[in-house]
Amino acid sequence: MENYTMDALDLSLTTEFDYGDSAPCTGTEEKHFAAKFLPPLYSLVVIFGLIGNLLVVLILVKYKRLKSMTDIYLLNLAISDLLFVFSLPFWAYYVVHDWIFGEVLCRILSGVYLLGFYSGIFFIILLTLDRYLAIVHAVFALKARTVSYGILTSAVTWAVAIFASVPGVVFHKTQKENSHYTCSAHYPNDAIINWKYSYVLKMNILGLVVPMLIMIFSYSQILKTLLKCKNEKKQKAVRLIFMIMIFYFIFWTPFHICSFLHTFQISLFEPNCEIKGQLERAIQVTETVSMIHCCINPVIYAFAGEKFRKYLYAFFRKHVAVHLCKKCPNLYHEKLERVSSTFTPSTAEHDISTGL
Repeated sequence: MENYTMDALDLSLTTEFDYGDSAPCTGTEEKHFAAKFLPPLYSLVVIFGLIGNLLVVLILVKYKRLKSMTDIYLLNLAISDLLFVFSLPFWAYYVVHDWIFGEVLCRILSGVYLLGFYSGIFFIILLTLDRYLAIVHAVFALKARTVSYGILTSAVTWAVAIFASVPGVVFHKTQKENSHYTCSAHYPNDAIINWKYSYVLKMNILGLVVPMLIMIFSYSQILKTLLKCKNEKKQKAVRLIFMIMIFYFIFWTPFHICSFLHTFQISLFEPNCEIKGQLERAIQVTETVSMIHCCINPVIYAFAGEKFRKYLYAFFRKHVAVHLCKKCPNLYHEKLERVSSTFTPSTAEHDISTGL
């Protein structure tokens, strides 16, 4: 994914857009808007994204011990979200100031940003297919949904995500423009439009169209299967599935639509300074909103699982609350043992039916 917030900011700093006889568009208003609006939101995303996803990693490794394919995918999703979050403090600083981190970090952080984006989308797709197999093809899932296959498919997924992120590393570089140092994509002069169009189309297809088609097909089949069974746990899975779909499309669809309109604006309509300014502000807002999804992932993919919540509660009781209340360590130890012994065949059935 091209970092539109950064590229829009670079354009406002370095380019005067001339639309016929109208005055040039300086982009000053968009730059001030970005400098005021984005850093605090980036900071919140970093804080909650780090805390939430680190807790997911901790619970999966320490308590669940990665015993299923779902656990493997959840772990990799949390790691991809952490990669995504890792680059945000640098971009937050860049929104307000010049790029001061050098060309090596410019390329590395652009690659990390893209790697976090693509791998996150791909692991969401794998989790969708994992749920599809577990519920629609339960018999086949007993052989296919193994830890070994989970590790293998995760390795392939990371390889594909790295390949998709390579252009970001290759084309991003630093440059001094009008006394400002920038970190943005610079395409070959003889094919700038073609590269940018293909870049955005790839992002839209891999980030929205493909996941949407897979999720619509998979979840429609899952719902048909679950609605045939009037089981309370199955009904919880239905609600969870709707929540997953709704949150994904709420957070990502506006950004993909805005990025498409921003890139193809000349082909779609006659742009002027007002329209261009509105599109750039829309990109800034929707990209930041889409970033919030990495904070939501721990909630909708992990914390929604009943067993996962019990492990999280046990962790806080043992490692956090015990330090706040020195007089009652026995209570916390007893509670932890009780939670650790809650795994029964019925809870195992719940994990399979919900995919968590």
